[in-house]
Amino acid sequence: MDTDAFRRLWNELEPIGRTEAGGYLRFSWTESDLRLRLWFQAQARLRGLRCEEDRNGNLYAWWDAEKEQVVDPDRPRPLDQLTARKPRREGAVLTGSHFDSVPHGGAYDGPLGIVSAFLAVDRLRAEDAQPKRPIGIAAFTEEEGGRFGVPCLGSRLMTGVIDSDRARALTDPDGVTLAQAMRDAGADPATLGPDPERLERLAAFIELHIEQGRALDGSESPVAVATAIWPHGRWRVTFTGEADHAGTTRLPDRRDPMLTFAFAVLAARKEARLAGGVATVGRVEVEPNATNAIASTVTAWLDARAPDEAVLGEILSGFESKVTERAGRDGTGVAIAPESETPIVEFDASLRDRIAALLGGAPVLPTAAGHDAGVLSAHVPTAMLFVRNPTGVSHAPGESASDEDCAAGVEALAAVLRELAC
Repeated sequence: MDTDAFRRLWNELEPIGRTEAGGYLRFSWTESDLRLRLWFQAQARLRGLRCEEDRNGNLYAWWDAEKEQVVDPDRPRPLDQLTARKPRREGAVLTGSHFDSVPHGGAYDGPLGIVSAFLAVDRLRAEDAQPKRPIGIAAFTEEEGGRFGVPCLGSRLMTGVIDSDRARALTDPDGVTLAQAMRDAGADPATLGPDPERLERLAAFIELHIEQGRALDGSESPVAVATAIWPHGRWRVTFTGEADHAGTTRLPDRRDPMLTFAFAVLAARKEARLAGGVATVGRVEVEPNATNAIASTVTAWLDARAPDEAVLGEILSGFESKVTERAGRDGTGVAIAPESETPIVEFDASLRDRIAALLGGAPVLPTAAGHDAGVLSAHVPTAMLFVRNPTGVSHAPGESASDEDCAAGVEALAAVLRELAC
């Protein structure tokens, strides 16, 4: 793949949603999201691909097979043999990722997978390849949960992991519900819900993503294949106390939830370090949020991840025990409620190994980051490709990849699509 071809297409997308500080605000169902959707649709039209939007706001561009393939259930096709699964009706191969960002996030997380998918189709067409299975490019909505708080919302709705009524009632920091945001963007929230027929038509999903870490730094290979996603979750932690004057209230008389919150941040870090996982408090809201007032309520969000469910449970139980004990000493209240929990995801081993061999023995590595691929893997044979990130920075403006490595990622994705669909 010519690096100039990658840079030309990347330059079209790169300015959308970029802030003056260099990060991105690409939240679902906003003006920037609409511009990204229009860009996706335009790219599909330029290539003569069939474009559609599903009931959950996820976008698809389809390169249909030359002829309708008839599946003989007694004679598995190569992909079915590859994944040791029963043949699926129609057997489409889907790739892609997401457009949305965390607040002030980086450029590559998500969009790289979509740009690479369009370029991989271009690469296959330049070879006069013709798919025997439909090849689809997906843009899943609200993968980061940056606006409505639940990650991988589009794929969770598609697979029925989250209740549609709960999803419609989700609110952003301004109190706007997902249902209202969709209506404001011209979409119908009444259609939200599982999409089993679409899932049934998929034979495999391949997601290309920027590496989130530096495992490939110094490696001869710019592309790796994922083995698994660590179990992870998000918990809302609410600390309650008593609002009062910052100057006139004696220290012994205070019921200050900010003290309990401060202890909780340190406790999360310590429990994760001791157990061998990670835990982060990156978002907090305070009421009444006044400089000269003791807070009445502090709401924080805990993100915790670990190599397995046992370690994750150890982190959470230790955190809850220590924070509850501290709240008792502070005279405050604490409530911990899960917002999302995802078990460990082991990607399809035969698909992973075949892809790694196809790519000349590409490295295989786990990831602690969640992805739509993780949600879909419970329903469809799934694999992930990672493109080298020399800084290791993710979810921040410093996230980066060289054009040469991105072009290598396109070549790798094209090779996988050729193997599975052509």
